[in-house]
Parts: sequence; C-alpha cells; structure tokens
Amino acid sequence: MGLFSFLKNAGAKILTKKATSAAEDEETIRLREELEKRQKMILLRGVIDGLGIPIKNLELDVNGDKVTIYGQAKSQSEREKVVLALGNVSGIGFVDDRISVTRAAKEAEFYTVKRGDSLSKIAKRFYGDPMKYNKIFEANKPMLKDPNKIYPGQMLRIPK
Repeated sequence: MGLFSFLKNAGAKILTKKATSAAEDEETIRLREELEKRQKMILLRGVIDGLGIPIKNLELDVNGDKVTIYGQAKSQSEREKVVLALGNVSGIGFVDDRISVTRAAKEAEFYTVKRGDSLSKIAKRFYGDPMKYNKIFEANKPMLKDPNKIYPGQMLRIPK
C-alpha cells in the first residue's frame, strides 16, 4: 500500500461545516461553552497574577462579557487595580466586584480615557495641575507601564 491521491471536492459531503455542525447535539454545545468559559477564567486569572497583587481566596465567574470576582484584597487600591485590569480586557463589558478589603479606605474615582487625552490633561482636569500626571500614573501601576501609553476606552483610577 502507500499514499493514495483523491479529488478533494468529490464524494460524500459528510465533513462540511454544515454537516458537522448539524451533527452537534446539545451536550456538545454545552461542553464547548463550558470549555470556553474555563479558558476565559484561566486567561483572566493570568491577568490578575501578572499584576503581582495577591487576592486571598480568589474566585472568578464568567458569564458572557461579565466577570464576577470574589476574594479579599489588602487595600482599596489593590482591589481597584484588579477590577480595572479585568475591565480593560477586550471582550469584558462588566466586572461585578465582590472583593472585600482588609483595610478600608476612600474609593478612587474612575475615568474613561477619551481620544486626545493624556495623563497631563486628565491631571489638569481632576487636580487643576497637569504636572500631577505622575500621581495618576503611579495609581495605575502595574497596568500602565509608560505614562504616554494610554488609549481611548481605557479605564483609569484617579486617586483623591
């Protein structure tokens, strides 16, 4: 025997997308959705791990474009950074924050970056002084690596 050559587009049409998708049953669809959900949770957990912010008893639940996060953070700042990191992931539209905080503190204000914004412009708007841009930059580390690299639609913490 050996390698046989056939006309690829001739013969029974049982391996087409239409035929294979018709063969899927509800269980296959349910399993695929569960797998996609688990993959999203693993990727989102990686985002949190990449921040280096420890969240005790971290649990995530993903439902469509909504992620619910449970756990305990040491500070309000850490809590907000985790929420922002998840919310700034493409495909996530809502973050349901269920994180408790060990040391309660004032919540920061959140701001959505608009076209033409810079940290200096945002600092002038909130603090009246464009030179206070570094306060915003520091409040958004490690999500921000460079004060000049922000983008429209990105959500930032604005400390009071």
